[in-house]
Order: sequence, then structure tokens, then C-alpha cells
Amino acid sequence: MKLTARARYAVTAMADLAAVAGNDPVSLSEVSERQKISVAFLEQLFRKLKAADLVASQRGASGGYMLAQTPDNIRISDIVRAVDEPIRTTACLPGEAIGCRGTSVRCLTHDLWDELGRHIDVFLGSITLADVTAKRVLGRAMINPLDDADPAREVS
Repeated sequence: MKLTARARYAVTAMADLAAVAGNDPVSLSEVSERQKISVAFLEQLFRKLKAADLVASQRGASGGYMLAQTPDNIRISDIVRAVDEPIRTTACLPGEAIGCRGTSVRCLTHDLWDELGRHIDVFLGSITLADVTAKRVLGRAMINPLDDADPAREVS
């Protein structure tokens, strides 16, 4: 399973806008410089993000891009979907007659990987750009978070 560069860079660029822009437009060259992502690649991503109404653009000397919604209304899953990058955890496609093994049979671990994909969707849908920029993501996926007051739990 792999989160594509397209999805990672789209989330990074959107987080950059959320962190620095406020309501002011930001040029893609500024985002490129800060995040070390090529302007050409950002242009491709931002066309898709604009089509999904996640960013708005302003032309002119002080033009650029800004978030079309507040950071707490933009979910990471929305960004990933906007750049057409589904996160696939199985080798087979949903609804296809051909399974993981190239026949109609699913592999032994199909349900495990399929469920992992669902968990990823739920997790990314629960995180907003505001969560990312405010650094509220760390530990969100923990089922049993470590309790510093519990001496019986060891941290390795």
C-alpha cells in the first residue's frame, strides 16, 4: 500500500496555504519554495483542487491561491479524492470479477487489506487541515494511548 506523491504533495501544499495564507492569496512559487515541490506539479494539483472547490484563485500582481473554505471544513480525505488518488490496499479492484490472484478467487488476506483501506478512509476523513496545522494529529490513531502516569507501561 502506498499513498501517492500526488496525494502527499496536495495535502502538503494545502497545509502550507492553511498555515501561512489566512485570507491572502499565495503564489504557487512561494509554496514551491517553502515545500520544495515543483511549480509545474503544483499547477497540475491546484487545477484539480480548484475544480473540487477546495481552493480559489485570484489573478493579478497580488494574485495566487487561497483556501475556498476554512481549514476546519477541509478534510484530508477531500484533498486526496480531489487529486484523483484513491488509496488502494488490495491488488484487485472493487466490483471486478477478477480477484487478487488473477482469477475469480480473492487472496487469503483480502479482507485484512480491504478493511485496512476502510480504516485509512475513516482516519483521513476525521482529520482536517486545521488539525494538521495545529499539530493535533499525533496520537489520533492510537487505540490505547500511552498514559504517562501508568508505570506498568513501558515505552520503547
